[in-house]
Order: sequence, then structure tokens, then C-alpha cells
Amino acid sequence: MQLQKTFPIVCVGGSAGGLDAYTQLLQHLPADTGVAIVIVNHLRVVSTLLHEILPRYTKMPTELIADGLVLQPNHVFIIPPQRDLHVLDGEFRQKPISKPRGWPDVITVFLRSLTQHWDGKIIAVIVSGYDGDGAEALCGIKAVGGITIAQKLQTAGQPDMPASAIASGCIDFVLSPEGIAQEIVRIAHANT
Repeated sequence: MQLQKTFPIVCVGGSAGGLDAYTQLLQHLPADTGVAIVIVNHLRVVSTLLHEILPRYTKMPTELIADGLVLQPNHVFIIPPQRDLHVLDGEFRQKPISKPRGWPDVITVFLRSLTQHWDGKIIAVIVSGYDGDGAEALCGIKAVGGITIAQKLQTAGQPDMPASAIASGCIDFVLSPEGIAQEIVRIAHANT
């Protein structure tokens, strides 16, 4: 069965302080927005509990990504730790983390994969976190017609990641988590 691969994907990249942004974002997103939400939380070694925490904040099915899992709209997908995430033929592909030392670049890796292998609209969202993961891929997202959003610095627990995103010069919107949700809804409706 060939699944339509033209619905928007929203990559929400974050780390330290990201949980607050993820929960606020999901609380303000309707369950039938028509987008796939992929949360790429860059953790180096600790396992993630997001797949246990985030279902409390959304009616969308929420699951930890397994290799070969098919992307679907109106779902929340969460990257497992110690993995690079890619998309191919409408499915998630996992690889061992390519940068095991220093700050991970899992958000950048996933966004670059989307620019190469996803036919639908791409929305890249960078929220609270240390370092600048994701920033290097934002101009590439814009080059393929995607939309880029950074969390408003004063609403971020750790402003390094959104500040790096803004400094890339390739950010379309700087918004609070609630504002990000509203913009995703607007983009999704414009896409139908």
C-alpha cells in the first residue's frame, strides 16, 4: 500500500527546557491538524520518557520511533536516544548516532534527511535547548520551500538553540509555543 506522502511534517527540535515547549505546543494543537509531529529531542545517553509524558498533553497517538515505522498525519513521533533519524519512502529509518561525542546533531541530521526524501511541506521548529543543533539545516529547509520557526527567547528555558536558529538568518517566525501551534494550524489549513 502506497501511503500519500504529501502531508506536512513538523520537526520540533529541542533539548534542555524542551519539555515545557513540547507540552505547551501539543496542548494548543488540535488532534486533527493533518500534520505529523516529530519530536527530535537531543539527548546523549539518558533514555527518553517523552513517549510516557507527552500523551497526557495531546489526543494524538504518541509513540517512540522504531525503524520502519510509517509516518502518518495526526500522530506524534519521538526519536529514541542514541539514534540518528532519517526518512525514506515515507518511513523512519534509524542509524547509530553519527556524532557520539560532544553535542549531538540529531536535529540537523533529521532536517537534512527531510529535505532530500520528503515530498510534503516541511516545518522546522527549534525550541529550548543548549548548543545550536538544527541551525545548520534551516537554510536548506527554506531552499526546498519549508517554513522555519524559532521559540521566542524569553519563553525558552535554555535560549541557546533558538538563538542559534535565529542567528542562521533563515528563520521565518519567532513565536511562543502557543504561537507556534497557531502557526502550524494556519500552515496546515493553507496546505489543504
